[in-house]
Amino acid sequence: MVKRKIVIIGAHAAGTDAASAARKTDRSAEITLITNRKVAGYSPCGIPFVLGRHISSFEELIVFPPSYYQMMKIDLRLETTAKKINIEDKTVEIKDKNGKGETLQYDSLILATGAYPFVPRVLREGSEKNGVFTLRTLEDGKRINQALKKANSAVVIGAGLIGLEAAVSFIERGLKTTVVELLPQVLPAMLDRDMARLVQKNLEEKGLNIITGKGVDEILGDDNVSGVSIAGEETPADLVIIATGVIPNVQLAKEAGIKIGETRGIKTNMRMETSVKDVYAAGDCAESVNLITKRPMLSQLGTTAVRQGKVAGINAAGGYAVFTGCLGSCVTRLFDLEIGATGLTEFAARRAGIETVAGSITSKTRPDYYPGGKPIRVKILVDKDTERIVGGQIVGGEEVTQRINALSFAIQKQMTVRDLTKADTCYAPPLNETWEPMVLAAEIALRRL
Repeated sequence: MVKRKIVIIGAHAAGTDAASAARKTDRSAEITLITNRKVAGYSPCGIPFVLGRHISSFEELIVFPPSYYQMMKIDLRLETTAKKINIEDKTVEIKDKNGKGETLQYDSLILATGAYPFVPRVLREGSEKNGVFTLRTLEDGKRINQALKKANSAVVIGAGLIGLEAAVSFIERGLKTTVVELLPQVLPAMLDRDMARLVQKNLEEKGLNIITGKGVDEILGDDNVSGVSIAGEETPADLVIIATGVIPNVQLAKEAGIKIGETRGIKTNMRMETSVKDVYAAGDCAESVNLITKRPMLSQLGTTAVRQGKVAGINAAGGYAVFTGCLGSCVTRLFDLEIGATGLTEFAARRAGIETVAGSITSKTRPDYYPGGKPIRVKILVDKDTERIVGGQIVGGEEVTQRINALSFAIQKQMTVRDLTKADTCYAPPLNETWEPMVLAAEIALRRL
């Protein structure tokens, strides 16, 4: 029997999950996993929390130890670069760290090449200075950790999830920290302005300096960074993080003639197949479909990467699986504030031509008479025409994640706001109010309709 040859380029969330799903689907396949990094299969989402000393070391972020690949009979090639894909011959040219080249044959190929940090043109010149970093890899994390030992002040450029998580870790390490965001609010892709204001106020109370609606026009200093210029004004800093988003790494795919989608990610169908037969893509490099708007989107979340990786792996190994799309559900915790969102923001809905009505409520996570309850604010967005729930945002002291999950189920099942007001929710004094805050927010939205 001829063994199926599966080659996977990229060995993080999507790549390692694709490899393990492929192995479970085809016990005898030859699976080769290639990464140009020194370490495979770690969780970059944990890096800010190592910097903030919630997790004791970077080594703990490695999810799959080398023994895992041996057990799964996966041929892992570390510090190896994929140079070229030939879709006619079904080969991949690779080069290891010693410069030794090799050509691998494949029956199925999975591209899990991830994304790389986007550095705006105006910052490119200054990004080479000592003390200026992007935050993406384990190596980045280690370098930043070294720099933190002697730094006194930091500037984080970009107030998305990674930027804010990094900024919080710097405050926790005792640095005077400023966050600069070009757009008028923090977490612009995740929250509406009213919810973002709550988050900003909370962060400022904890000592984080936040500047919105202004950009950084220059990174200052000679060899070492000395600060940044924000709309002409100088802010001193000996540590600067550029957290202005990531760009899908599609170079290999492009050169091989594989179609790139309108989001600049690799175009895929529901089986994660690209425009070329037997070539799949998954993770931050691949385009997804938004479950609400049915338009292409870049999800670039770890959760999406592992789900897409699993689907690509099963299909590459001869099985059948589909990835129906995503909502971009995400959560984080900044100091003692939990923040979560799923579905569309008001801005994203407007851009998709959906007119929305919002219902918001501020409640507590436990009844007033039970000690320890924390404030929680829930906002639900409803499509005016269909009355369907299209988005949810929650900011609170606790219990945010599972509420966001519940709203994500509701959106996936195309639940109307009327259905949600009738939800059978649970209550006990130590755990929740008699009226579930999500239901109260739904009732307000319904009245507005």
